[in-house]
Amino acid sequence: MIFPEECKFVGLANGRPLGSRVYFLSRWLIRQVEDGYEVLAVRLADGAGLMREVVEKQVLATPDETIFYPDPVNFNDRSLLIELAKAGGHRCTIFQSPDGSRTFVIDPEPADLLTVHVYDIIPPRPHLAAILRDLEAVGLFGDLDIVFEYHIRDIRETAAEVYPCRAGGFDLTLDTDRLAGTERVAGCLTARQFCAENYGDGMVIDEICPLAQVAEEPFIARCCRANREGVGVWNRKLGGVVHWGASPHVVDTVLREALAAWKEHEGRHRSG
Repeated sequence: MIFPEECKFVGLANGRPLGSRVYFLSRWLIRQVEDGYEVLAVRLADGAGLMREVVEKQVLATPDETIFYPDPVNFNDRSLLIELAKAGGHRCTIFQSPDGSRTFVIDPEPADLLTVHVYDIIPPRPHLAAILRDLEAVGLFGDLDIVFEYHIRDIRETAAEVYPCRAGGFDLTLDTDRLAGTERVAGCLTARQFCAENYGDGMVIDEICPLAQVAEEPFIARCCRANREGVGVWNRKLGGVVHWGASPHVVDTVLREALAAWKEHEGRHRSG
């Protein structure tokens, strides 16, 4: 797969006002020809000027292999562009940003992206999953070459009589109602501690913590225990944990730290 890391390395060569000289950052050229578009790789002459001679060029995609995607896209959402290029069915797809810049994907391969597993629950709103989707849409993770796989458990599917809080739309909850102390509760370590302190040991707790779901790595999961936030190993899988109401900044930071730790771990494993 060929996908320029930034559009500043992609030049447009529809005209030749300076002959064979092009902008010094150009590593690829998109050229409109009579029957469509072609994409070229170029090597430029050494020098100090802004415009430099092309000393070597190679056609990477011909017009019959290339399509121009019709709608403007956010170049920083790289996983989306790879998926769109793959779905288009051509070797090469040229994309345009809202400001008119262009880039391309040749031989798109979604499998080249690293899958990050996301563990969250509903109801209410799956806070972690929602933030990741929002940040991905604006392109914050474009440099990571990742794709998310969401594992969102619906806690309404448990056999519980009592749930953690009214925010989920439940009628009987730990945060509002006085209980008999014999009910079945959908909860986690915090709920287990709360019930033991206030009602004794007569309650059955159905575990709903997203961390209990972790089965793949690398992962990122949400948990209400602040002391668990950060990078760690859960269920023998390496990943990151964020607190229940973590900010977008914290989510991004923990995700990046978890990926760095996982890649280091994988590197040691492969070299060993």
